[in-house]
Amino acid sequence: MAPSSTRDRIVVAAARLLQRQGYVGTGIKQIAKEAQATLGSVYHFFPDGKQAVAVAAIQHGEQEFTALLRDALDSEADPAAAVRACADRLAEALRESGWVDGCPITAAALETLGTDAEIQRVCAEALRVWEGLVRDKLLRSGLAAADAGELATTVISALEGAEVTAQVNRSEEPLRVAGRQLARLVGTYVPATNPSAS
Repeated sequence: MAPSSTRDRIVVAAARLLQRQGYVGTGIKQIAKEAQATLGSVYHFFPDGKQAVAVAAIQHGEQEFTALLRDALDSEADPAAAVRACADRLAEALRESGWVDGCPITAAALETLGTDAEIQRVCAEALRVWEGLVRDKLLRSGLAAADAGELATTVISALEGAEVTAQVNRSEEPLRVAGRQLARLVGTYVPATNPSAS
């Protein structure tokens, strides 16, 4: 569904450009052109310029990725199968995008390390949200809080790395492999008394 307002078009266009080109490679004029908006409109909605647009775009990407992750986690009762489903869906989405639409925060996060506190803050928050979704799934499956927290960090970190590797190699296999191995790891923690583990 196409964004309804000018501001939404600007945010969505910026999110796609940041995802594909990074923060450094994306300019305000290009965002305006892609959003079919005037440069004045961009500055009207984002008077602080590129950084403000980038923050809104990263938050938009985080919400999209959160929806994909939540849907995948909810698709399977067994947490191991759910984690594998996450990797599989990421692999499919990446392939369908022609290997260009990876994680919505990776490029901006890496390019702004140590330079832009606000962009770093929203990127870190996105990772916390995603880890929280995985942790909650694991907690609901009967894992101890400490194990669920550490496994969630491992899952998100591994998926992030596998997605970059998949993009570079133009192959789903790194994500598929990560999904299988993460599922195996999660499976070793699932309590035997948990009905969903059978």
